[in-house]
Amino acid sequence: MATREFDPFRLEVQAFAKEAGQLAGRWPVMQLLRVAESALGSAEERRATEVVWSARGEQRAAPGGELQTWLHVSAGTAVSLECQRCLQPMAVTLAVERSFLFVHGEDAAAQLDADSEDDVLALTRALDLHELIEDELLLAMPIVPRHDVCPLPLPVRPNDPLAEEKPNPFAALAVLKRGGPLN
Repeated sequence: MATREFDPFRLEVQAFAKEAGQLAGRWPVMQLLRVAESALGSAEERRATEVVWSARGEQRAAPGGELQTWLHVSAGTAVSLECQRCLQPMAVTLAVERSFLFVHGEDAAAQLDADSEDDVLALTRALDLHELIEDELLLAMPIVPRHDVCPLPLPVRPNDPLAEEKPNPFAALAVLKRGGPLN
């Protein structure tokens, strides 16, 4: 029996799972536009960065004998993000390993997703695996990227109103309590 060719941009999930299909590859991070837009660095640096991914389909027997359609996805890459403390670039490794249960219909997916710890999606005619992997990598990004310890101290600009020490309001209160005059 010849193995069927599957297209990651129009993946027939049910057939992929039925044949226990496997796909793997590398995409330049520039092909995942939303991930590339979130990353720092020159266009040339981002072009050199790759996302390594794989997908595996599986059918499992569910309680009651019906077969369940599963898709197991993993992906990884390294991107440079801006530290929100020091505003310097920082390397962040993104790694995703997820399993999705596919069911017939949006309503069934919503109900089962609410009642289950598994990620449940509605079965579609064709799934864009490229888009799913991009979504998962975006979800893996830190909400507020920051170094554990910033490599450089935070710069303080001269004449910065935030950098000037302001008088402690409680010191003025202490002077008043002692009966002294305020300046």
